Amino acid sequence: MSVRMAAWTAAMRAGRYADAWDLAARTLAERDPATRDDPRVDYHRRWVWDGRPLAGREVLVRCYHGLGDTIMFARFLPALMELATSVTVEVQPRLIDLMVGVAAGARLVPFDVARPLPPAVDVGITELDFALRLPPAAAPPPYLAAAPADLPAGTVALCYGAGDWDGDRSLPPALLEPLCRLRPCVTLMPEPTALPVLNPGGCPFDMAATAALVAGAGLVVTVDTMIAHLAGALGVPTWLLLKAEPDWRWPLAGADSDWYPAMRLYHQPSPGDWAGAVAAVTRDLLELRR
Repeated sequence: MSVRMAAWTAAMRAGRYADAWDLAARTLAERDPATRDDPRVDYHRRWVWDGRPLAGREVLVRCYHGLGDTIMFARFLPALMELATSVTVEVQPRLIDLMVGVAAGARLVPFDVARPLPPAVDVGITELDFALRLPPAAAPPPYLAAAPADLPAGTVALCYGAGDWDGDRSLPPALLEPLCRLRPCVTLMPEPTALPVLNPGGCPFDMAATAALVAGAGLVVTVDTMIAHLAGALGVPTWLLLKAEPDWRWPLAGADSDWYPAMRLYHQPSPGDWAGAVAAVTRDLLELRR
């Protein structure tokens, strides 16, 4: 990691957003314009916004990163639409129905990696805070909505897998078994589980069904993956299990998140110690019963 990237990460973790944007502006000024949206580079590694003003323009928002990134930064779309003449959002197909509310008035187009839309005044959705100079508090949750599933009162929704992007974010599902003894639970994983949950066959690989379970739950306990952002954006109380040194969007210590006020953070006490993090969650869930 470069010195500047390390400084940007530290600023974002600490909530010093103006400092982070200043660092991003210095990086942008040094970039070769010929490398913008470079087709030789994987989508998730591309830079898109070239610094042009977005006010009064026809803006194309490109969602090149993960589903969680799109959900996290979708909060800024209403502010963008107030500035721009028109907004088109090239979004992952699985998210289109979920985005209709927060992107009301924008044109939503499924992102096809083989046939992306032609360039316009482009901005990556994860660049919107920088481009608009808006901190998370300027666009607080809930900014997504979903019809809740009919679940018993107090149901806890569980997610233990974070996919292949960073396997160290996932935890052994058996560690969550004590939570199932305290509350009725559902799994949000798209696979069968041995956990004693209400849906042992797993959660359908369908965004509407997943969002319904999240919206119907009284609490979501999840690792750092799309589910965390979905629950946070819906305003559902969420307890997030984090690696000892988490991603740039989460602080290194403390229980609070600027991005999702209804979220509580649980860091590993030491690298790899998921048992310790889950034990803290279990203790706090016990306290809620009293």
